[in-house]
Amino acid sequence: MTDTAAPDSSAYTPPKVWTWTKENGGRFASINRPTAGATHEKELPVGRHPMQLYSKATPNGVKVTVMLEELLAAGHKGAEYDAWLIRIDGDQFGSGFVAVNPNSKIPALVDRSGPEPIRVFESGSILVHLAEKFGAFLPARGAARAECFSWLFWQMGAAPYLGGGFGHFYVYAPTRIEYAIDRFAMEVKRQLDVLDRRLADNEYLAGAEYTIADIAVWPWYGALAKGLLYGASGEFLSVHEYKNVRRWTDAIARRPAVKRGRMVNRTSGDPASQLHERHDASDFDTKTQDKTSEPAKT
Repeated sequence: MTDTAAPDSSAYTPPKVWTWTKENGGRFASINRPTAGATHEKELPVGRHPMQLYSKATPNGVKVTVMLEELLAAGHKGAEYDAWLIRIDGDQFGSGFVAVNPNSKIPALVDRSGPEPIRVFESGSILVHLAEKFGAFLPARGAARAECFSWLFWQMGAAPYLGGGFGHFYVYAPTRIEYAIDRFAMEVKRQLDVLDRRLADNEYLAGAEYTIADIAVWPWYGALAKGLLYGASGEFLSVHEYKNVRRWTDAIARRPAVKRGRMVNRTSGDPASQLHERHDASDFDTKTQDKTSEPAKT
């Protein structure tokens, strides 16, 4: 899918020392920068529930809201949470958010259930924290526990190839670079094949049991298999070929907690599926974007 209007990337010779310009970031140039830390003072709000989540409904954000909704559905009342929307247009560089996640990425969680607040950042770490805290969605021992952790960390290592690699060059880069798209498309299809082979003989990634491994992988590769990521990428990658991934994807998508979790902190798509912030279970019935007078934002 060569774009004949794109400059010849083979003509680029890296300088001896790289320097940053605001044009380096493509669509996200206004918020990308090569340094960390806060850019402005802004405290985070705090609600009344034990868990305070600061996030947005990207695949990494969806992992945590699905997990919290699954815990509540399983009867763990201590998992009640406030989900505050962090718009990725600079909110992530506020002083309060940086104090919770020095990496300035969503999601970030503050567990206020104990005598001292505990900050937890990185989506995989949040899933493990919640699973161990409530003794749920994580096998207690043996081979299933090892499989669960293996697939969880597989996702944490693999998703950058899908998001920052394929997704960036296929959708967000300012120019279409054939080599980059081909390189990452090949890797994403290999990853889909890895999943498809695993799911050929197993209902879920850790075996017979639904775990945090599935909760972590599904918002990325399940969404891809359903054609929900990166425009026409599903057709481009022939996701219909991965029948076992699609079977697994559909089974998880039918879970009520997953349906709710996908809605939280969502600001695009069907207004009936957008719940910008979640502070009570009843918000799903009364405060989705189609039920509020607040204008939709993207």
